[in-house]
Amino acid sequence: MDPPQLQPEPTPPPAQPEAVAEIVRQTPKLSARTKRSSSAEGNGQPRLATGRRREAVARVRLLPGTGQIIVNRKAYDKYFVREGLCLTVRQPLVVTHQLGKMDVFANVEGGGLVGQAGALRLGIARAILALDPSSRQVLRGAGFLTRDPRAKERKKYGQKGARKRFQWTKR
Repeated sequence: MDPPQLQPEPTPPPAQPEAVAEIVRQTPKLSARTKRSSSAEGNGQPRLATGRRREAVARVRLLPGTGQIIVNRKAYDKYFVREGLCLTVRQPLVVTHQLGKMDVFANVEGGGLVGQAGALRLGIARAILALDPSSRQVLRGAGFLTRDPRAKERKKYGQKGARKRFQWTKR
């Protein structure tokens, strides 16, 4: 009797909805040399900003639009599955009353989800500040322009970790 032949598994449907894929396709490709305009009004130019927290880095593009927030080519509520993280990401937009008016496109890498959400919040706040300098007082008052300086402490030689020591033996 012949061994049963393994059938290849069917490919799963695409992970992202068609609407998100279409928005990502329409997003202008930006290089590091893209000119940043300094005018206060949006005039369709993307605002670029970077946010960091722990090991996470978020590169943010802010455009006038319908309120879409896309993180790593996914809708932000699909990327950050916990409601608290989604709330963290939305905070700068809510405080400045830009929630339904701006599209956010972000690439986030490094760290964990909490660090990435914090980095994205800082990046969005900095992009809003570049768009509208008069919102500095509101963003600063809410603490969204302050980079959290805490990072992982390095391991020391002669120890098991950053603070943990090897077990002490009397003899």
